[in-house]
Amino acid sequence: MTAPHQRVCFLLQVRPERLEEYKSRHAAVWPEMLAALSTTGWHNYSLFLKSDGLLVGYFETPSLEAAQSGMANTEVNARWQAEMGPFFVDLTGTPDQGFLRLEEVFHLD
Repeated sequence: MTAPHQRVCFLLQVRPERLEEYKSRHAAVWPEMLAALSTTGWHNYSLFLKSDGLLVGYFETPSLEAAQSGMANTEVNARWQAEMGPFFVDLTGTPDQGFLRLEEVFHLD
């Protein structure tokens, strides 16, 4: 039996003037970035974007801490985060570390 996954939902705010570029970047995520995410435990990962720039992210992972530290140790993530950081408003740190995690209050299996 595998360990249960944590469900992680988070918010970030994309700069309204950069929405189209943000979407185009995510339509062509680098293959090595996709591989690194999968290898370090980011599963069932989705991003949802509202027209005002509100970004809602969701993923499942055996361990949020391990998933974040695993990505922090990859060269591709350093490059991706450096390129993505300027897209966000009021970001402290990198997007993959500085997001606002939401509390799960209900889940239907």
